[in-house]
Amino acid sequence: MNTMRLDFNKLKALVHYVCHKATNPADLGAVKLNKVLWYADSINYLVTGASITGETYVKRQHGPVPKHILTVVDALIEDGKVARGKVNHFGFMKNEYISLDDPDITGFTADEIALIDAAFEHVCMNHTARSVSEETHDIIWKVADMGEEIPLAAVFASSVSELDETDLAWAEEQLAIAA
Repeated sequence: MNTMRLDFNKLKALVHYVCHKATNPADLGAVKLNKVLWYADSINYLVTGASITGETYVKRQHGPVPKHILTVVDALIEDGKVARGKVNHFGFMKNEYISLDDPDITGFTADEIALIDAAFEHVCMNHTARSVSEETHDIIWKVADMGEEIPLAAVFASSVSELDETDLAWAEEQLAIAA
């Protein structure tokens, strides 16, 4: 369904960069990592018509998840770029990520880095894993089946809401003007 082509190396660099930004490992678990990637790719898609990485996202319990995230994290660990630890977080096992090396961000534009930084700030500094998961349980997530691909183009539908009296009044005014 995704018409964009995955740039695995760019996705890997993005994950490494996000892990590197989390100077406190407690700020970035798997849920938040997935959300930073989702927001960066989907917002870039809204603005430019293309994702940053070309990654495919699928519906999982805690919201949209990059299809290749486990492969990417494992590759970064194998390359000695990132370490993953597991900690008990309020009775749940939580993955935490520590960057062991400076990331190579030469493949990103300044606008992409600014967007990634904003996504990181929004997700990691302003939310818990639970609250950001709830935020991504929007109409896009609700209509997909578990494990189903969530096309980035669906982000255009995420802002659709119920009509209210103001909307109806505006529509009636426009009809009167047109008549």
